[in-house]
Amino acid sequence: MGPPKLTKFQKAGIALTVASLCVSRERRKKRYWVRKWLLLRKKISHMSIMYYLEPEDFSNFLRMGSDSFEELLRMVTPLIKKQDTVMRESITPKERLVVTLRVLATGQTYEDLKFSSIISPQILSKIIPETCWAIYRCLRHYIKMPATENEWRNTAEEFEKKWHFPHCVGAIDGKHIAIEKPSGSGSEFHNYKKFFSVVLLGVVNANYEFIYVNTGTNGSVSDGGVLKTTNLYTKLMSGELNLPPPSNLPGTTTSAPYVFVGDSAFAINRNIMKPYPFKGINHDQRIFNYRLSRARRVVENAFGILAARFRIFRRNISVDVENVDAIVLACCSLHNYLRKKRSRYVHNKFIDRESISKTLFSRGAWRQETPALVSLEKCNERQRNVEGNNVRNTFAHFFNHEGSVSFQNEMINVIPLDTN
Repeated sequence: MGPPKLTKFQKAGIALTVASLCVSRERRKKRYWVRKWLLLRKKISHMSIMYYLEPEDFSNFLRMGSDSFEELLRMVTPLIKKQDTVMRESITPKERLVVTLRVLATGQTYEDLKFSSIISPQILSKIIPETCWAIYRCLRHYIKMPATENEWRNTAEEFEKKWHFPHCVGAIDGKHIAIEKPSGSGSEFHNYKKFFSVVLLGVVNANYEFIYVNTGTNGSVSDGGVLKTTNLYTKLMSGELNLPPPSNLPGTTTSAPYVFVGDSAFAINRNIMKPYPFKGINHDQRIFNYRLSRARRVVENAFGILAARFRIFRRNISVDVENVDAIVLACCSLHNYLRKKRSRYVHNKFIDRESISKTLFSRGAWRQETPALVSLEKCNERQRNVEGNNVRNTFAHFFNHEGSVSFQNEMINVIPLDTN
């Protein structure tokens, strides 16, 4: 017996199937995994111009000099390097770091950046957070809070020398960082300024360097309440920060504790100083407010420098909310890293300046621009603490007598004491 005979309709069906398979094979041969121009990354991406940039242009391009970039690249390479496969070559660590620094420096969206980086937005959405976490892991030791009494005293000595506020161990402030509304979050991240945000709380030393940062608290937390959610506050209240015990103010027998200085967004206590209420204020209280404002401005200016150098803070950050922390922490650690590595990182135009001889105050350039980081809501004065008020009165008496400086009476008439 031979094979069964096929009807003419069955033969026609087989022929049609074979023809369609041949056509589909031809079509598969012409398909690409990516768009053709994305295959030209080595020839036409922004990487090709980096070799021709002058030092100043390179610094503007990546917000750091070539030496700092190469050092950072060596640090992060083991964390972000990927293996090549038989199918395609991986994106190199240098390309990953460059494109991440460009996002932080410019605030470009992934859709915009794909045309200069020649990397698809889908890949960028994975590269940027991963590289930001790698940057933070490598540089987080630059954000170092004093751990011993002697280290805290050294920090206080710098504040006394540069800003004439003895026993000050840090300036504290919080800012709202604008984000796109997280899906399904309701009003959880909606703040009092009517936009969606997460809160960045920072403590800064006398040199505009962050010694503590906390980020991720949803923007609906206001009245300085974000501080109470941090481990900094927990350790401060329990005495675990190792602050030095109270000691005499310079040239006096009056004892005072070591304190952080902040604005009206924070509740006062024995270790956190804030301004006197501006309503009905007297001369001695105005002097205290000026001296506190002079020390506190270092943290405002640190945030201003951060937003001027890393323009991603000048728009709504449009990434998954769990990746916002990576961007913020990477920028803060880069700020400290570059503050120590580059003498020209902080330009005079970025910061507030006092001309004591001419009795003038010049606002930093960041204050004239559209606000990038919005201050926390001011707290209700009923939150004042009796012990904190006593400490504030002690400092006010000191600043008006033994601790007075020659320029304070003139400067209180030209300084905007509440710069928020």
